[in-house]
Amino acid sequence: MALSLFKIEKNIDQSRAGYRLCSAPGTTRAAMSLSGMKSAIDWEDIRLFLAVARGEGLSGAARQAGSSPATLGRRMTALEHSLDQRLFIRERLGYRLTEPGRQFLAQAEEMEAAATGIERWRDGLSPRRTVRISAGTWTSWFLARHIDALWSPGEAWTIDFVAANARLDIARGQADIGVRNRRPEEPWLAGRRTGDVAFAVYGRRGGGLEERWIGVTGDGAVTPSARWVAERHAAATVVRGNDPRLILDLLRRGVGRAVLPCFVGDTEPEIERLEEVEALRHQQWLVLHQDERRHPAVRAVIERIVRLMRDSRALLRGES
Repeated sequence: MALSLFKIEKNIDQSRAGYRLCSAPGTTRAAMSLSGMKSAIDWEDIRLFLAVARGEGLSGAARQAGSSPATLGRRMTALEHSLDQRLFIRERLGYRLTEPGRQFLAQAEEMEAAATGIERWRDGLSPRRTVRISAGTWTSWFLARHIDALWSPGEAWTIDFVAANARLDIARGQADIGVRNRRPEEPWLAGRRTGDVAFAVYGRRGGGLEERWIGVTGDGAVTPSARWVAERHAAATVVRGNDPRLILDLLRRGVGRAVLPCFVGDTEPEIERLEEVEALRHQQWLVLHQDERRHPAVRAVIERIVRLMRDSRALLRGES
């Protein structure tokens, strides 16, 4: 649902009373008026402002928004003109919020939370709910391999897997359920621990034990396992890939060593575990918004994931 739903105006005519999406007078796009503003503000500009403020610059925000940095910069300048306030200090390394910018950020986040609440309300009324599960690449792979334990044809809901190494914001509705490596600290999130996950160094089965390593680049380089290899074996890294599944293919070919979760590496017949990396062992938590705990579809998926993780405890802990 587009967040331009945020502006709703009552429409009363001779036949019925209802609500409709509308544009502010004299505009051609859905817009919203903030109390005290001199002119109508397009919600899309607010959404882009949030992306720039959180990303502290245009490049990351542009990727998230699907726009170019130049276009995004023009939109931010236009927003400042419409508010008659300078929101950002533009520096060589990024954008920094001014004091009015910080005040506006708080207002914009309240609007975003309200819009997300409308989406949750709508989803709760929908007869066929989609449950979005956010997890890292390998955890998403594990859940997908066990889809029969989570969902079956005829269910009253569908499942979306969102494989992302970056943590999605559940409070902003980017996911319904998150699989994370630590307990949630935000008061609006609920968490349930499912156990521990172990990692180990792997190489091709029967291959040589030369000190060659396979690294990770791109978005995958932010994971603890990728950083562990980069910090300790950068000089011996001979090949890198931007997708964790490429790492598995390279391992099978005997290119070098790599770090994998034990629930992946221990199930692959062509590779073997060399040593566990105790420093990478972590807890695993299921995280969801407090408001979603009572939704039947979300609750059912949570319970099924918990059961799957419990049944796979030995594999996840590297004890299989």
